[in-house]
Amino acid sequence: MKNYADISLIEYLKKYFGFNFFKGNQEVIIRSVLSGHDTFVLMPTGGGKSLCYQLPAMIMEGTAIIISPLIALMKNQVDAMRGFTEEEGIAHFLNSSLNKTQITRVKEDILSGHTKMLYVAPESLTKEENVNFFKQLKISFYAVDEAHCISEWGHDFRPEYRRIRTIIAQIGMAPIIALTATATPKVQLDIQKNLDMLDANVFKSSFNRTNLYYEIRPKGDTLKEIIKFIKANDGKSGIVYCLSRKTVEEIAELLKINGIKALPYHAGMDSTTRSNNQDSFLLEDVDVIVATIAFGMGIDKPDVRFVIHYNIPKSLEGYYQETGRAGRDGGEGQCILFYDYKDIQKLEKFMQGKPLSEQEIGKQLLMETVSYAESSICRRKLLLHYFGEEYNIENCENCDNCLMPKVQFEGSEYLKLVLETILAVKERFKAEYIVQIISGTTNSTIKSYEHDDLDLFGEGSEKSPRFWSSIIRKALIEEFINKDIENYGLLYLTEKGHQFMENPYPIMVTQDREFDENDDDDNNHIGGGKGGACDEELLAMLKHECKSVAKKLNLPPFVIFQDPSLEDMATQYPITIDELKNCQGVGEGKARKYGKTFVELIKTYVEEKEIIRPQDMVVKSIVNKSINKVFIIQSIDKKIDFADICRGKDMDILSLLDEIESIVNSGTKLNIDYYIDEVLDDDKRDDIFDFFRNEAELGTLDEAMEALGNDYDEEEIRLVRIKFMSELAN
Repeated sequence: MKNYADISLIEYLKKYFGFNFFKGNQEVIIRSVLSGHDTFVLMPTGGGKSLCYQLPAMIMEGTAIIISPLIALMKNQVDAMRGFTEEEGIAHFLNSSLNKTQITRVKEDILSGHTKMLYVAPESLTKEENVNFFKQLKISFYAVDEAHCISEWGHDFRPEYRRIRTIIAQIGMAPIIALTATATPKVQLDIQKNLDMLDANVFKSSFNRTNLYYEIRPKGDTLKEIIKFIKANDGKSGIVYCLSRKTVEEIAELLKINGIKALPYHAGMDSTTRSNNQDSFLLEDVDVIVATIAFGMGIDKPDVRFVIHYNIPKSLEGYYQETGRAGRDGGEGQCILFYDYKDIQKLEKFMQGKPLSEQEIGKQLLMETVSYAESSICRRKLLLHYFGEEYNIENCENCDNCLMPKVQFEGSEYLKLVLETILAVKERFKAEYIVQIISGTTNSTIKSYEHDDLDLFGEGSEKSPRFWSSIIRKALIEEFINKDIENYGLLYLTEKGHQFMENPYPIMVTQDREFDENDDDDNNHIGGGKGGACDEELLAMLKHECKSVAKKLNLPPFVIFQDPSLEDMATQYPITIDELKNCQGVGEGKARKYGKTFVELIKTYVEEKEIIRPQDMVVKSIVNKSINKVFIIQSIDKKIDFADICRGKDMDILSLLDEIESIVNSGTKLNIDYYIDEVLDDDKRDDIFDFFRNEAELGTLDEAMEALGNDYDEEEIRLVRIKFMSELAN
């Protein structure tokens, strides 16, 4: 195998994709693939998973075989790859949507050596004629995308995925990279065992999507709420997920009647209509797609701004993946789920008739989702805990439970009762059974085990079963107990739990929300949004041009240029192709392929408005400050640490604060919360903010330092004063 150890990946990244830096673990993952190692990648939606196989495929000799379960996603990714280069045959897909003539063309391109990436469905991979064809190829590596489909414990199990390793052995061995956005530790192990890659290099990225806002709303006048929400977010792309095809059709029609550009999308539609509806969404001819949860949507659209669940998904993995379609570009992403326990009962009915073990797995996954929906604990904390990741921040400030906190109470006695009950039944039962014993529920199972004779039976009958479910959730989060996943979720005490039993201590528990009645709360909180420092008028013109070019080429606008690229253009004002290729996400190929009309538009705009561009400024002291301001505004928008901004412009922190104050005082709104949260505790921040809002007369630094005293230093006060001025004055 060729040695790729010494190549500069950044050069290739810039050349093919137009980026100047990697995200998270991308670089080490790509080097693992280039070195010929089997590689397992666990990376949340929006983390840049696809690049981990796309870039090495472009670099390595031969063709990469990418196994993907969704035809829609294949087409989407092939279109995107062709947009990055001038070579049409660089990427192809092979699936049931192609006719014989198209298949022949694909195979000719591959045999000629033009194709670096071939996307195949698992069904296509296993066809004998395709296996024989693949044997003729030089295969660089195999990529198994959506690898959770391999596992029965995954949310989207596909039996044909379990044959992948056998087929690879027939075609010819090459390194494997398996990738998934949602896998619990058990699912990960199942994937690695099935693909025979237990020795693989494993890379796990954080599941924390900080830009996503999570909210659960009780079902009431739900359709009215959905229409109101979408109209309040007019012009933004969104997805509404439903449980049945009939509901999809009804809601799509209702949205259209109410003046919302929406289309349905589900497995029962003919493939042409479904494909056309998907393209209309990607091309932004419609704003909203209404889709079934079961079918899912292979949509790689970076600017989906909201995901609404009309019905609850059947697993937290499914929920996480579906909400993950929002805000993939790092911008605003609102995730609203409408919850009613009747939906759970419907899903349970769907499981009837399946093998008992499958029903047990399905019910356990469903109960995890119920726990999430009914809990008053931080949504982010619960999700991350489910995927085996600890989140130690008490308030994420971007979910309903953190922004609208519920009542807390001291719960050590309740926790102790739960732990005593688990021990009393020899750690051999699930959460639901423990709740029944504590609540005093009599049934045939409890009688057969004679657990109704236990001293603890009915000890907590004054509280509801939901209350005791919330206490068990708290015990799991605090790691007093754990679930034996191999035995369908039987509860057992951890070492920490035994220690708590010996020496109990006070623990605050949040009162769970009851979902029996509809709330009147019409809160339409918008979470995760971010401001920009770009020229909004020019940005609107660039977006219009992007849509126009995309329409002519019958491509989604983001294939031409994504929003961050357009925003960078509207900040930097590039008027030549060479200047354009230095904008974020614009490589040489894209600049040459699509850039001409964009730089012409910007050039005309700059001349008409007599704009002084950052790159046109003469190097004088006053101008240097202007250049600094552009750099600082862009850096803060990207949430770059202040120390790194200082290093970039060779200044100290106080000089940086001078510049930021100048920017804010001139009327520009900046959000520096990300830095304040790092260096200041909440109480200090609130005290200083309240002083400026309620007590300050002049609003000066001196006045604040004198009034607040020695507990607050100059930097802390200046930071909060900047926040205050930005939020309330601008």
